[in-house]
Amino acid sequence: MTWYSIDTWIVVVGILAAVSCALLGNFLVLRKMSMMGDAISHAVLPGLAIAFLITGARASLAMFIGAALVGVLTAVFTQWVSRFGKVDEGASMGIVFTTLFALGLLLIVQAADHVDLDASCVLYGAIELTPLDVVWRPQVFGSVWEVPRAVIVLAPVCVVNLLFVVLFFKELRISSFDSELATTMGINANLIHYMLMTLVAITTVAAFEAVGSIIVIAMLIVPAAAAHLLTDRLNMMVIISMILAVITAVVGHVSAILLPGWMSFDPTLVDATSTSGMMAVVAGVIFGIVLFCAPRHGILAKKFRQLEVVADSENTID
Repeated sequence: MTWYSIDTWIVVVGILAAVSCALLGNFLVLRKMSMMGDAISHAVLPGLAIAFLITGARASLAMFIGAALVGVLTAVFTQWVSRFGKVDEGASMGIVFTTLFALGLLLIVQAADHVDLDASCVLYGAIELTPLDVVWRPQVFGSVWEVPRAVIVLAPVCVVNLLFVVLFFKELRISSFDSELATTMGINANLIHYMLMTLVAITTVAAFEAVGSIIVIAMLIVPAAAAHLLTDRLNMMVIISMILAVITAVVGHVSAILLPGWMSFDPTLVDATSTSGMMAVVAGVIFGIVLFCAPRHGILAKKFRQLEVVADSENTID
């Protein structure tokens, strides 16, 4: 395997996107709102498309603001539909995000002749191309670093998410487990909820073009869900989810490089695998391993405990 500098930047972009999503994903999992990330990642399409139509360019502040606003509105609309429509939250998510997603696709089709827009990029991203979009060339230890735009966008998002989790950890923990208790303790649970949803929307939009919606959804859910199986302590859950996110990004890109060559005799297919797709696959594999092998909540551990209970009961009878 030959490793180039662009591979390093691809991995850096993947790590920043994965860690940014995993930090917030912990609290979505605890609040049983895992699919809210899915809903927001699809529902931001109208904001993106409208910004495209207005500005005629993808790299614009208007695109980011429009999509983030629609993402926040998705969370608000979901709560309204659930409260006033007398349906559960899962159904309200489905109603809101499918409607907005369909509207976004229609707008994308209408905008396709007017702006530089690739609908498949929305789903799969273009992480392999991010090193080509260089916006900063600082000199570090005598060498020039060509920093891609995706790193400049995702790095502040990752830092903001980390600061949010650290500074509001107590409020997030209490409101995630019991919002009524949080209110009695003087914590504004609604404010914390909408702050979380706003950051989820911003993170989704920031990672959208680079890695696509598929990996955003996977990183919002899978590392946190796997970490939840490995520990019952929230602080450790956050740390483990970040570690799993980093592993997913690194192993995902390495697999995208190596796997086509291992599985195909056609040399033209080498390096043809999507890094974002492989990151999602690696995340699923990691979760599968954790699901079976987690020391306390894994399937094997539960099976062993059941066998021990049966054996103890038999010994007691004897």
